[in-house]
Parts: sequence; structure tokens; C-alpha cells
Amino acid sequence: MNPTPDTWQLAAAHGWWFVQRGREILLGGDGGIPRGVCPLADLDALPVLQVGELDGLPCYAVDLPPAAPFGGFFGEPRKLLDSLPARGRGALARALEVLEWDRAHRFCGACGAPTVPRSGAIVRHCSNEACRREHFPRVSPVVIVAVERGDEILLGRSPHFPPGVYSVLAGFVDAGESAEDAAHREIFEETALSIRDLRYFASQPWPFPHSLMLGFQATYAGGDIVCAPGEIEDAAFFRVDRLPATFRFRQTLSSWLIRDFCRRHGHDFPDRG
Repeated sequence: MNPTPDTWQLAAAHGWWFVQRGREILLGGDGGIPRGVCPLADLDALPVLQVGELDGLPCYAVDLPPAAPFGGFFGEPRKLLDSLPARGRGALARALEVLEWDRAHRFCGACGAPTVPRSGAIVRHCSNEACRREHFPRVSPVVIVAVERGDEILLGRSPHFPPGVYSVLAGFVDAGESAEDAAHREIFEETALSIRDLRYFASQPWPFPHSLMLGFQATYAGGDIVCAPGEIEDAAFFRVDRLPATFRFRQTLSSWLIRDFCRRHGHDFPDRG
């Protein structure tokens, strides 16, 4: 992934355009990511980051200022999860994470001096010659665990979820902690349950803003559900044929875990929520 060394005249570039304004992303006429000539060519030159390639074309990421005079249609990036192919979802995640990193590292966290981009890598260098730290994008690992008890699966809801929506439980990995230890800890802290037979399932980048989801499956080992105050509003074991509403996005790790549970128990994943 190579950033542009200087501010570009955007009209000269051709590729995929990941243009973020606030928390939304620019959508093309087909509702997907714009491709081709730069859709911002009528604006003054803006900083551009090249963040890889997709289908033989470079991917460009642009942070559009809120006051920029541009009337394109913007939408919530999560809404693209189900419409983009897997490679497209990866490109979107990379662009959003790099843009977030670039915004958050304009100044050195060690000495406070301004940082400057350099060509050849996604990195910002501290301009203070006495410091000269390099700042690279970082990701925050999150464990997400499907706890099973026979033909039942543990689902919970946080207070910020939409009404009636449940999901498998998740939480950040603490400093100095393994993903496996985090999975045991999070389930116990949020529900007072013990688990066993922890096994890795899959991972997924989650650029909201910079997480890496690590999916696990586990078996219930004991305990009664006690919801952590302020963290979990409700949690319960649900039978495979009586699942509550879950998040409607299909291309998420939480959906994959629930879908796999349903498949192994001979039921279709319920498309509701």
C-alpha cells in the first residue's frame, strides 16, 4: 500500500474511489463504490492515499472535508457489507481503517510534534528530529464467541442494540492477553458462564473504526446467566428453531457464526432483524 507523496490533482487518477465524509462514504450510481475517473475532479486538489488494488485497478482513499462543495450521494458503509464481494469488502475495510489512522496520527503521540507522510508505505513520521517515531496503522483485536449448549446458542443484547435484536457475545482483547483467554474472560464477565472446547472459527476486519474480529465457537461448561450491569441488557440460550431477531447484515462474523450453528443443526438461518 503506497500513499501519494504529495497532494494530487485528482483528475489525473483512475481507479476505485473510497471517499469518506464524516461517518459516511460516497456511493456510485449503482449504489456501490465509484470506479473510473475521479468523482471529485471539480474540487481543488485533496490529499489522496493509495491503499492497494482491486481487480487490477488502484484503490484511492480520500477524506472529504465536511464543508467541501460536493453534492454526491453518501451512505452508511455497513450497508455495503452484503452487496460487495469479499475482495471489495476487504478493500473497503482497508480504506476506512487507513483514513481513520491518517486522521488520528497527524501529531506524534510521544512528543506532540506534527507527523508527515512518506512515500513507499502507509506510515507517518514524526517531524521532530529528536524523536523521529514512525506511526503505522494498528488494529484492535476483538473476540466474538458462539457458545453452544446442544441445540441452543447463547445470544445477548447490549443496551445500544436496536430493540429486540440479539447477537453472539464479543469483547476487546486486553493488553497482555491471548485471544483464548479473552474469550473465556469476556463470556464470564458478561454472563457469569464458563465455557470449554474453545475452537477458532474465522476472522474479519471490522473498520468501525479499526478492529479485527476473531471468531470462536465454544461449548457451555457451567453456571447460571447473570448479565453484567451496563454491558448486557439480556442474555439467554435460544433453541435453533426459536432464535430471536439478529442483525440483518449477512456478511458479518456474528452472522456467519449463527448461520453455521443453524446449518449443523439442520435449520436455515432466519432472515429477519
